[in-house]
Amino acid sequence: MLIIGSVLAALAALLHVAIFAMESLSWTGERTRAIFGTSLEEAQATHEMALNQGFYNLFLSIIAGLGAILTVSGARTTGPALILAGTASMLAAALVLFCSSPGRRGAALKQGVLPLLSVALVVLALI
Repeated sequence: MLIIGSVLAALAALLHVAIFAMESLSWTGERTRAIFGTSLEEAQATHEMALNQGFYNLFLSIIAGLGAILTVSGARTTGPALILAGTASMLAAALVLFCSSPGRRGAALKQGVLPLLSVALVVLALI
């Protein structure tokens, strides 16, 4: 279970790197605006906020990804701790989005399912 949880954490990390790229690198681009449902004017007005949010996603990705690498490399305390720190934070952010923005519940599920499964499997493996 720990290895599967690590793989799911790595997948969640990759997803959040993609979210980072959209929010921090291509926020005002046509494709990203279509994904997030924003106009060019809205994207320009929220660019600084999105840049900051994107870096949060990147940092969580680094934490979860490093945890996954350490876990599969045999670090059975530090690795899972980092996985749980990263993926539980991803999951918490997805829950905030799910509860606060009914129109974005699909996005919340997309960003939250992999972290949820990772957290569940890692915790079960550690019990």
